[in-house]
Amino acid sequence: MPRPSACPGLLRIVPALDGGICRVKLAGGELSSAQARAIAAAAETCASGVLELTNRSNLQIRGVRDADQAELIRRLLDAGLGPRVAGADDVRNLLLSPGAGLDPAAEFDVRPLAGQLLDLLQDNPELHALSAKFALQLDGGEALAMLEHPHDLWLSALPGGEWLAFGLAGCPLDKPLAAVTRAQALSLVDAVLHLFLELAEPSQTRMRQLLGALPVEEFLQRLQARLPFTLLRDESLQSWRRQPASTVPPLGALAQRQAGRQMLLAGAPLGRIDAGQLRGLAELAERHGDASLRLTPWQGVLLPNIAAAASAGVLTELAALGLLVDVREPLSQLLACTGSAACAKGLADTKGDARQLATLLAAGTARPQVHLCGCPRSCAAAHTASFTLLAQAGGRYQLYQRAAGAAGFGRLLAPSLSIAEAGEWFAAHPESGTSA
Repeated sequence: MPRPSACPGLLRIVPALDGGICRVKLAGGELSSAQARAIAAAAETCASGVLELTNRSNLQIRGVRDADQAELIRRLLDAGLGPRVAGADDVRNLLLSPGAGLDPAAEFDVRPLAGQLLDLLQDNPELHALSAKFALQLDGGEALAMLEHPHDLWLSALPGGEWLAFGLAGCPLDKPLAAVTRAQALSLVDAVLHLFLELAEPSQTRMRQLLGALPVEEFLQRLQARLPFTLLRDESLQSWRRQPASTVPPLGALAQRQAGRQMLLAGAPLGRIDAGQLRGLAELAERHGDASLRLTPWQGVLLPNIAAAASAGVLTELAALGLLVDVREPLSQLLACTGSAACAKGLADTKGDARQLATLLAAGTARPQVHLCGCPRSCAAAHTASFTLLAQAGGRYQLYQRAAGAAGFGRLLAPSLSIAEAGEWFAAHPESGTSA
């Protein structure tokens, strides 16, 4: 039986106003076309047919009916989408670039190491005690990368690809604590996770909570004591910084390292697609690609290994499916949580309001990146957006702008706006976003 938690999993379906939520964790964000078809069929048969793409490159099935939960789980397990053992479902939290193995900028292909790390998490029962939110990131230096998600442990490839910098309770843009060779990475992760479980109090479920009570240098000293190799902490490492990636959600065709091939990126409007769209994506992947899909941390999908000559036509087909393929579309820059339509904590219909805002923005040139947030928990975004509309009681919003050194959502620009007033504000400040 899955342990109690507010986080959904494949084996633990949690209730919401619109029915149960089942979260399918995907290894490296990857999904075969056959698995995509299985999910689509299960979502139509056992749930509402609504699917959410998450900011950790996973997928959620919404509206699961109570009477059909067991059937849904059976179908997903039969499709090879579950853990090897039930206790491992929660801990399969490893974020990669959706371009892993494809991105020309990568220092090395991280997928073999990622497979070893997922095996470590699944095959060690003691690690199943980690929180369902405890997460790792493995960054191979790809240009196509979400680098702002805070992770409990992150590893990032150094130039040349033989060494990996790492840090705790942060992201690859932070200052690294030390480095290990690629051959040492698995042992490092194993030691970090076991040391965390050994030192953390029951209330300390995340690395940042432990390091709030234990100096990071003491953690590193204890970590070094249990490793059979010496952590690299020299001056060259301290001067290294991971190059930032673009903050604009990537859409369209991007070059692959494989000659003559491209990867195509499309956005799911407000993070949602339906079963029919997923089935359509599977058909495109089979007809034009390698019969696989990759979900992205921008709540979108990547089709790999598309012939460059066919890319324009496939993008047209993606748009015909209702997906976003152009950053000039206002909706491509908007993010919204579930909102009051399906979440008891939501103070506004954020998804409906986001569509209204997109319509208002289409009349002008401003294309701001905006997160419509139904409550202060900020579930839909693991990083701070350029602008945040934070819902208030009564369905109005506070407008915040991301600012260096400002905590939380940033600097308060307006204390109370309707969506129409928010549209007017952005129209009056076209510099707030890219021009169409």
